[in-house]
Amino acid sequence: MIIKRGIVVSHTGAVEWGAGKVMEVTPLRATIQFSDGITRKISCSHYTTLQPADAALFLLPAGSDAAPKVRATVKRVKKVKPAAVVEITQ
Repeated sequence: MIIKRGIVVSHTGAVEWGAGKVMEVTPLRATIQFSDGITRKISCSHYTTLQPADAALFLLPAGSDAAPKVRATVKRVKKVKPAAVVEITQ
């Protein structure tokens, strides 16, 4: 299956997500907005889990706005050790 912007797909491993509309495609992943209201990024290595879906099945939940919810990723903060203090006595 060729993944292109604008097509509607479903994920065979996560039927509960509903149908999803492909919003963006890069060489490494596709950004898909699913009917459960969450936008997910699917790696190109997992395209085989996607299958074509009927466009009528793609429905956003009631009350959802135009801006999709995106799963947040947490950036880890690197811990920095304080410099050692050396006292010089004469």
